Amino acid sequence: MQDSQHNQSHELIQEKPETVEQQAEQAAPETTPETTPSLEEMLKKAELAAQEHHDAWLRARAEADNIRKRAQVDIANAHKYAIENFSGQILAVKDSLEAALASENATLESLKSGVELTLKLLISIFEKFNIREITALGEKFDPHRHQAITAVESAGEPNTVISVMQKGYTLNDRVIRPALVVVGKPKKA
Repeated sequence: MQDSQHNQSHELIQEKPETVEQQAEQAAPETTPETTPSLEEMLKKAELAAQEHHDAWLRARAEADNIRKRAQVDIANAHKYAIENFSGQILAVKDSLEAALASENATLESLKSGVELTLKLLISIFEKFNIREITALGEKFDPHRHQAITAVESAGEPNTVISVMQKGYTLNDRVIRPALVVVGKPKKA
């Protein structure tokens, strides 16, 4: 009997883990699944996050394409209708000239008065749109603003504009038509 009690106590000792490390190993598998997600769960979360980022990228790309297309349409319309306001203003000049031509009982004085009013209207439109006359007479010849038709001998300073054949114009300080001029040159001795 003593022998059987001894065997039973020996079996109980063997059932108990011998070290603290073995006790930790036995306890660890029970807590690990609860605290650390499995690789499959981590992969699933990463795939969902990647899909969300991909969808956001596609939306951003589509928005950028839409903005680019709208900008192209706006630029095309700006080029197409750039002179719309000017065109509307210049129509008043055309109407005035047509009214003068349609008048059957017009005298020379009334025609002249009508043309002067039309010219004033045209000048006011030019001022509104920053179209300016190039002053050339008496100025030093400037090849960027003047186009010399000929050069004639002159008592004045050489290379000076002595006559204007056709007025030149600028639009916002950019020459849209140079003045056609005659330039003075020194007299031959």
